[in-house]
Amino acid sequence: MDKAKIREIISRMTLEEKSSLCSGKDFWTTKEIARLGIPSIMMTDGPHGLRKQSAAADHVGLNASVPATCFPSGVGLAASWDRELIERMGRSAGAEAKAEQVSVLLGPAVNIKRSPLCGRNFEYLSEDPFLAGEMAKHHIKGVQSQGVGASIKHFAANNQEKSRMLTDVVVDERTLREIYLPAFETAVKESQPWTVMCAYNKLNGLYCSQNRWLLTEVLKEEWGHEGIVVTDWGACDDRVEGLRAGQELEMPGNGGINDKAIVEAVRSGALDEAILDSALERLLNVTFMAAENLSPAARFDADLHHAEARRIAGECMVLLKNDGILPLAGSGKIALIGAFARSPRYQGGGSSHIAPTCVDDAVEEIGKKFGGAAILTYAPGYDPRMPEPDAALIEEAKRVAGEADVAVLFIGLIDRYESEGFDRQHIRLPESHTALLAAVREAQKNIVVVLSNGSPVEMPWLGDARAVLESYLGGQAWGGAVADILSGDVNPSGKLAETFPLRLEDNPSYLDFPGQGRRVHYREGIFVGYRHYDALAIEPLFPFGFGLSYTSFEYSGLETDRDSISDADTLKVSLRVRNTGSVPGKEVVQLYLGHPGSSIARPVKELKAFEKVFLQSGEEKTVVFTLSGRAFAFWDSDLRGWRVETGKIDIMAGASSRDIRLTKRISIASSKESARDFDLNSSVAELAAHPVGAQFAAGIRGALFASFGHSDPDSVEALMIGAMVDEMPLRNIVRMSGGRFSPEKMDELIGLLNRKEG
Repeated sequence: MDKAKIREIISRMTLEEKSSLCSGKDFWTTKEIARLGIPSIMMTDGPHGLRKQSAAADHVGLNASVPATCFPSGVGLAASWDRELIERMGRSAGAEAKAEQVSVLLGPAVNIKRSPLCGRNFEYLSEDPFLAGEMAKHHIKGVQSQGVGASIKHFAANNQEKSRMLTDVVVDERTLREIYLPAFETAVKESQPWTVMCAYNKLNGLYCSQNRWLLTEVLKEEWGHEGIVVTDWGACDDRVEGLRAGQELEMPGNGGINDKAIVEAVRSGALDEAILDSALERLLNVTFMAAENLSPAARFDADLHHAEARRIAGECMVLLKNDGILPLAGSGKIALIGAFARSPRYQGGGSSHIAPTCVDDAVEEIGKKFGGAAILTYAPGYDPRMPEPDAALIEEAKRVAGEADVAVLFIGLIDRYESEGFDRQHIRLPESHTALLAAVREAQKNIVVVLSNGSPVEMPWLGDARAVLESYLGGQAWGGAVADILSGDVNPSGKLAETFPLRLEDNPSYLDFPGQGRRVHYREGIFVGYRHYDALAIEPLFPFGFGLSYTSFEYSGLETDRDSISDADTLKVSLRVRNTGSVPGKEVVQLYLGHPGSSIARPVKELKAFEKVFLQSGEEKTVVFTLSGRAFAFWDSDLRGWRVETGKIDIMAGASSRDIRLTKRISIASSKESARDFDLNSSVAELAAHPVGAQFAAGIRGALFASFGHSDPDSVEALMIGAMVDEMPLRNIVRMSGGRFSPEKMDELIGLLNRKEG
């Protein structure tokens, strides 16, 4: 419906009708106004599949939901590093929503993995904002291709479950701009989600639901979001302030309390009715667009979507270790040990919990793969609900393992270890799982571990396993996908979208998670995930971007289309990748940038491009990346904008953040050399960094150095004086010059520098 028609409808509304549309009718639906032809639309959870409750809504997933395909959780989807795959999953989820007359799926969830303790990390995509943004963009495109809206969430800095509805996140703007906002920015600018869900928490003192800087200045005005802002369920604090800040829709319904507050604010003059009308234009645009795309005849094929879920899950799993035992030979005796093999943990807990159309049994699926060629035995080994060891179950598993040629152990995190609503207390496996592994190791040296977990775990037992497959929470077809990889029918190609630390204490947020009281300080700044491990040269258990294959890849021929660029240029980077192994496979080629010699603190490397490439055995392909000025920039807090610094850039291509195969250094020139205006409190060193100010700084240094009477430039005294001079504010130059450099002359110099004249 065009804007003129929408405005005409708004003009016919009473004030009470206008305010009523700003909140839900019930838990999942919006209000209708029959006399004006305004329909009600339904929203429901959906980061990795549809969760439409068939009974009374409860938000935490306790009541029954209609059957839907449960795809891998966000942690696994991001580990695929496959844009086309995640868009395909989005299309399938959108089709199922359409078949259930759902207009908006609440996802994807793109909050950065600041700490491995966050209870909702299984739902989030990555610790890296570029990877998270690319995955989110294509997820949204897939969903919305079906005429169903997506709701990217949770905007912004919702990185823990502890006190999430009350916590004040204190974080500087550079960190926000470089780490916590870019995934949202990419998705908004390049896929235009119908809705953006604002987070529960405060951001620098203001609840996200009423933070005008966040919702209007950044989201709407700077990024150009055309849809609506909807609150997380129950995130509304002050409804009138929220509306003024750019929050169009409060969910769920409020029983009329906040609707009345809006009416009273308009009538008292506290709220300009034009603000309400502007919000309604956006709301009605989404409402009518959603209604026009509803199709009562829409259906989906559950069997086809299950097969799709299996293909997707196979792309999401990450092979962490393999000494050659995988793929399994498919003959002899194979012991399948661990209750997850029969009662899999294939999704996380909370609002995203899906009622699957069916669930694969890994024991059955592996049996189908190997047929009569292998003898399969099974032992549960532990109670999948409890962390305590069961001596009888462990003893049975040890016996079964000892009678086999190889033991496949299915272990990981149980439901009570990670969920929406609470954070983890540690990153260890349950004692029942580690005790089982230790016992099996006594009876069997050929151990393959299949992990089911939504976030990193410690692995002091890594040396006891010949292979480790990180299957994450692989959705309803997890069992079939595991069978595909163990048998070799699928060559694993997933790469970690997060760092696995050797120990929790190595994590950058360790001292500031989950904060004190109702406040958490992000003191690690931009050094989140691999940026932190690189900066401090800390060896991780497994680095960001890591993942093995059943084949091998060789990188060569890194080239750039120029060796020197400006911040207005684009740069083309190309390289060749060859499959040097004996089987077909996919490699994720990762491109990182570093900034040696930077005048500000910057990461050793940052991911700026990637491509997943399929190669037959012996095949070689050329991969080409195009980088724009933003890829080279940092957020300048003084300039309040993105800035490229003149200097050198290292182009690094590799198979992970710690496996860099090729490097090339180029030069870059900036058009914005000075990030801030000079004043009397600017230092001599800052003056020296300016192309015009450098000549003045040299003279000042020389004069001050001479005044101290030291002629040996290599003396300790000279080094001390040089450092003191560099840190000296310009106001002291006037005072110490004995009248040779007047206040008027200094004002003239500062004016010259700030006019950027030569």
